Amino acid sequence: QVQLVESGGGLVQAGGSLRLSCVVSGRTFSMYGMGWFRQAPGKEREFVAGISSGDGGTHYADFVKGRFTISRDNAKNTVYLGMNSLKPDDSAVYYCAAHTGPPGTIRTGWTRYSSWGQGTQVTVSS
Repeated sequence: QVQLVESGGGLVQAGGSLRLSCVVSGRTFSMYGMGWFRQAPGKEREFVAGISSGDGGTHYADFVKGRFTISRDNAKNTVYLGMNSLKPDDSAVYYCAAHTGPPGTIRTGWTRYSSWGQGTQVTVSS
């Protein structure tokens, strides 16, 4: 069973930056497609960004394009989410997730991911 552990959340002022990290256990990290999702109170979980295994292609939700960057370091079993120009609406619990789709696949539906971290809180003050 793969385990995912997020870190890097916190409280930041609007316009600030954070970088989230997600360390994945196991020796097959490079074979997982990875994604970041978020969920605010009273709202559904939503896709933020994804990165594929193999070619490392990326895809972003429209509301974070140009502000957030997803990346991965297969040597460290880690996926990152760099977040710039943060807004109060970005406040949520952020989750990383893993799927075992074919190389080059990016999944945006949260039900398509098989493993999840516990989440890390991001709060952006105005």
